Parts: sequence; structure tokens; C-alpha cells
Amino acid sequence: MWWFQQGLSFLPSALVICSSASFVFPYVIGVLLYHVDPLVPYISDTGAMPPERCLFGIMLSFVSFLGMATMYVRYKQVSALNPEEPKMLRLNKAGLVIGMVSCLGICIIANFQKNVIRFMHSLGAFLTFGIGIIYILVQTIISYKMQPQIHGKDIFWIRLTILLWCTVSTVSMSISSFILLNLNGIDSLWKQHWDPQEKGYVFHIISTISEWSLASSVLSFFLTFIRDFQKISLHTETSLLGPNLYYTQEQLLPDDQGMPITGSI
Repeated sequence: MWWFQQGLSFLPSALVICSSASFVFPYVIGVLLYHVDPLVPYISDTGAMPPERCLFGIMLSFVSFLGMATMYVRYKQVSALNPEEPKMLRLNKAGLVIGMVSCLGICIIANFQKNVIRFMHSLGAFLTFGIGIIYILVQTIISYKMQPQIHGKDIFWIRLTILLWCTVSTVSMSISSFILLNLNGIDSLWKQHWDPQEKGYVFHIISTISEWSLASSVLSFFLTFIRDFQKISLHTETSLLGPNLYYTQEQLLPDDQGMPITGSI
């Protein structure tokens, strides 16, 4: 059995693969069609123009679904491993809600491109990355509380390192974007083509690299779920409450001749 066939490890694996593809494929199409600059454009720039924005939207919508499924399975796993710890359960529920809000942000990014409705696109980016970092923080705290009884200390340190990576990338992107805003005005944040000789170009590159770094750190975090999900199996049970699919046993009444008749529904 391959590693991705063990338990539900295919969920975080598919999430990371599809997320990466949703960034790379639109970028390649955008560069080939001269819609974006080859040197580190904003991720949103790669999905701003048709036809790549159609692919960008479809793939991110699927990523949002995979993210919700992955976060829900993680929620059920932590609940099952800590059934008698109220504080852990409350923290786990908070993490689920925060994670779902972050996935909602992905849907907003997918359907509101930066050159169509800027406010909604910015809101989606904040929910995806800003709230997403809080989700990573919650999961890191949960990992800390679950060591060493449930898992080793190594996974906690890995997740803490990724959390610091996310934080540094966010701070770098925020500072460089703020400087760029002061130098060139608000429109500089929405430009898709830059001349290296333009004022603020260096800060633009720092901002875009920081954004790609932030996206990479978030995806790297979900890779740490693979080993945990290998220990989870999924099965379903179907119970038939009556002799057929439409009537339960209580709704079947014998008539005078001993034959079953159906009651009213």
C-alpha cells in the first residue's frame, strides 16, 4: 500500500497538490499570453485575466472544498483523541470555525478577481491568509497540548516553525506593501506590469515574494497532517428501518385478512 493510500492521508495531499496547481497553471498561461510579468507576479494577478482566471476560479473552488473536508476530519480526530478535556474540545471547535471562515475566503478570491471587485477580493485574501494563520496558531497550540502522550514533540516543533514562517512572510508583505503604497499610491498594488526602473519596484518584488512565501508556508502546514491522517479510516453503515425504503415497520398494519397494509404518511 502506497503512503497516500493509508487512511485519509489523500485529503491533505490532494489539498496541497490542487492548491499548488491552482497557482502554477494560471501563472504559466498568464506568462505565455503576456498577461503578467514572468518575475514573481502577485498570485492574484495570475487569475485576473481570461482564460486563466476561469481555471483559477474553478480550481480554487475545489481547493476550498478540500480544505473544509480536511479541517473537519482534523476536528473529528482531535475530538476523538481528547474526549474528556473540555478546554481542548472548545479550542478544537474554535479551530474548526476559524478554518471554515478561511475556506470561505478562498471561495471569495475564486469568484471576485482583483480587477473586478477589489474590496471583495481583498476581503477574501484577508480571510484566507489572515484568518488562516490564526487556524495554524490554534492547531499548533493543540499539537503542543497533545504531546507527548498522543504524538511526539517533533511534529509540534515543525508546526511551530511553519507558524513562524507564516508570521515572517506576513510581516514582510505588510511592510513592503505599506512602503509601496506611500511611494506610488493605491494603484501600485493593482498594477500587473512593472518596469524594473520604476520607483518602488524593489518593494513590489519583496511584496510579491513574501506573498508566495506565505502561500507556500500555509501549504507546508497541511503537509504535516498527512502522517496523522494515515491513522484515520472512513467507513459507512446503512440501516434499513423497515421492509422497504419508504415505510418503516411501525407504518405497516395487518388488515382483516392478515395481509399487511400501509398506514397514512
